[in-house]
Amino acid sequence: MESIRELFRIGTGPSSSHTMAPRKAAEIFLQKAPLAVSFRVTLYGSLAATGRGHLTDQALLDVFHPHPLDVSWKPDEALPLHPNGMYFEAFSATGELLAGWRVYSVGGGALKDESAEEPARAVYTLTTLESVLRRCRKTGESLWEYVLDCEGEDFSIFLGEVWDVMSESIEHGLNRAGILPGGLGVGRKAHSFYRKASLYGPHLKHNAQVWAYALAVSEENASGGVIVTAPTCGASGVLPAVLRALDEELGCGREDLLRALATAGLIGTLVKHNASISGAEVGCQGEVGTACAMAAAAATQLYGGTVRQIEYAAEMGLEHHLGLTCDPVNGLVQIPCIERNAHAATRALGCCYFALLAGGEHKITFDEITMVMKETGQALPPLYRETAGGGIAEAYRNRKHG
Repeated sequence: MESIRELFRIGTGPSSSHTMAPRKAAEIFLQKAPLAVSFRVTLYGSLAATGRGHLTDQALLDVFHPHPLDVSWKPDEALPLHPNGMYFEAFSATGELLAGWRVYSVGGGALKDESAEEPARAVYTLTTLESVLRRCRKTGESLWEYVLDCEGEDFSIFLGEVWDVMSESIEHGLNRAGILPGGLGVGRKAHSFYRKASLYGPHLKHNAQVWAYALAVSEENASGGVIVTAPTCGASGVLPAVLRALDEELGCGREDLLRALATAGLIGTLVKHNASISGAEVGCQGEVGTACAMAAAAATQLYGGTVRQIEYAAEMGLEHHLGLTCDPVNGLVQIPCIERNAHAATRALGCCYFALLAGGEHKITFDEITMVMKETGQALPPLYRETAGGGIAEAYRNRKHG
């Protein structure tokens, strides 16, 4: 199983699969064809269906500038390995095809092509949470200690960089107002939520602050700001919100927060390895559901929960998002994505509290729920998997044009 470094990616929004990964693919292909004078990129399936709303074409144009670029959209055609397929072509001055490359955006900013190259070196030999828990019972390690042991000495430095960017994205989002780009007329809410929080009693104040932090990051993402995929751009607000709120409530300290990030990263990487974090492949349950599981695990650790309680909280975070569709209005990472981040953050805390009260005993494991999520996602019709072809997106179109 690959490093958590491949899960927490620092970059610009609004989409890890539709913006960050295509930009990275374009940069790679540009290096493959240094003599080309013009390029064409064909986008397939879900990538084509919502690419304009996710600024896919703008990301590609930025990379290939000043070379001419033709972007072709084929939302009704799918390549074999994943719904987010791309085909890059490079041409000479006479129109001769110099190079071609078929590649896929598989979620969280990651790319996969059809080459026979060996996969990256596995950082983790254990690929289920149950096997990790067995090791922890034997060695006495915490989950975060297991992560640091596998990742190496400098991993805490990386986690520090991740937390710094998460914190900055919260601060930027809290201090901005106005309308988000894209034409939906969605106004930023983080600033007003944060200001209003102090007007209410303790319970509502706490929720308002958590919502404000999640909204802040999600609004930064929607406007193309710098965020950390956790596990994706579209779900990037959940984990930072929970960590910021608990830091303020418990006085956690930086070291504890980085350890919680390590545990959250392990949960997200397990889902990515055994199922998917791609909305185009399994719906929003793979994005916001995984983010909720990551945040629930991190919160339970910060409250002093056992490894079994951490596993239970993560299991509930994923379980209670099963079947969640990905149907963004106009292909933008705004409706319902931004609100989902806010509600998933408070749900993550609820899962944490429930696991602490229950003591960690439960019948369905995190690994089993991960497989159920994958099966559920594969059973969802394509129009509910980031194509904006049905669901909330269709309801908005019908209302607007009715």
